[in-house]
Amino acid sequence: MFLSVFDMFKVGIGPSSSHTMGPMVAAGRFLDLMRASPFQFAGLRASLHGSLAFTGVGHATDRATILGLAGFTPEDYDAEAAEKVLEEIKQTRRISVDGLPELRFDPERDMIFDYDTKLAGHANGMMLMATDAQGDVTLRETYYSIGGGFVMTEKELAAGKDTDEGAPVPFPFKSAAEMLEMSAKSGKSIAGMKRANEEARGGAENLREGSKRLWQVMRDCIDRGLTTDGTLPGGLQVKRRAKGIYDALMAERGQNQSAPHTINDWMSVYAMAVNEENAAGGQVVTAPTNGAAGVMPATLRYYLDHVPGASEAHIEDFLLTAAAIGGLVKYNASISGAEAGCQAEVGSAAAMSAAGLCAVMGGTPQQIENAAEIALEHHLGMTCDPVKGLVQVPCIERNGLGAIKAVSAASLALRGDGTHLVPLDACIETMRQTGADMSEKYKETSLGGLAVNVPNC
Repeated sequence: MFLSVFDMFKVGIGPSSSHTMGPMVAAGRFLDLMRASPFQFAGLRASLHGSLAFTGVGHATDRATILGLAGFTPEDYDAEAAEKVLEEIKQTRRISVDGLPELRFDPERDMIFDYDTKLAGHANGMMLMATDAQGDVTLRETYYSIGGGFVMTEKELAAGKDTDEGAPVPFPFKSAAEMLEMSAKSGKSIAGMKRANEEARGGAENLREGSKRLWQVMRDCIDRGLTTDGTLPGGLQVKRRAKGIYDALMAERGQNQSAPHTINDWMSVYAMAVNEENAAGGQVVTAPTNGAAGVMPATLRYYLDHVPGASEAHIEDFLLTAAAIGGLVKYNASISGAEAGCQAEVGSAAAMSAAGLCAVMGGTPQQIENAAEIALEHHLGMTCDPVKGLVQVPCIERNGLGAIKAVSAASLALRGDGTHLVPLDACIETMRQTGADMSEKYKETSLGGLAVNVPNC
């Protein structure tokens, strides 16, 4: 099993990796399918199902799908250009994209929210259709956005195409037990094994430059969030808080009057800054999802800015270790809130971050595995119940608490020798079972929990 660090961490746009980035990617794939087809097309249609329908407006799924059909991609998204294209489509009811004729598309009629039909493959399902001059569907494909920006067709999902099919890698571990065994036999750290796998597929230079870019985007996202105030879009009138908290923390610096627990405020504000940017539709890094995008940058920023002896030279090891843990969670359970609740998003992010921090602070492979287990264990059962379907409440603060748990988990693991009762593999399997047992209304549908007990306006 191999999942690249650049699969786990993707540069994209908010507010959701599965509900915004995934549909945009799916739409781009459908355009390629149309271009390869012998048929002549005159129109487009899209149908959202399951969680994509229930929280689609709050997550901007409709906008993302339309923009994807207009040729936009998450990697090079231009917000100003997107607004112009959306307005043009609304006025003309036409989409123009390279390699295809002008296509009819009425956003009010051809973007369908189907709340009644649940597609079998995954909670995040969508169908994209192309029509002929008479309006009959001549090409149809079903896509599933399975979390973290990963997208598969119905056939790919049924065939197990989410598993790795590339060239062999030196350390193909698919469980934490195998990871620890390979580490012991090879004498390599978890980051060292992951680095060898990455270099076998993409080369050392690609890994080095790609890791630098990931952290740069993360850090820029934190900095934007720390300096931007105002009210978040969506109708809940949620005010940005990161700037105010950050300004207060900076004013207190040097006064020697802060309580020791103030360090929690620093971790929280870094995470909140990222998730406020995500909620506003800004550029973020999925880590492993957009809804959990603040945990890892906050933990890494905490390490770099607050831990004595920290060095940016260790960033790559942090990311590699975190990606190794994230790959195990995705392969053996889920990173999708629509599939397993927020335990699969913020819980996974906390486990990954705890492992990364433990690694760069000198932890052994056993301590790193322990740190990941502690962080994930104490997110088990966490529901995904965003108010009004927006990635704002409780998501923004939840990332801050996830970062605090990640740091605490790493610290506890470093105080021990790696020996512990519950293996990470058992914890991941428990998360999978808990997600399967969890009521659908607590899995990113906004039909239960805070979403129905807090006024939406």
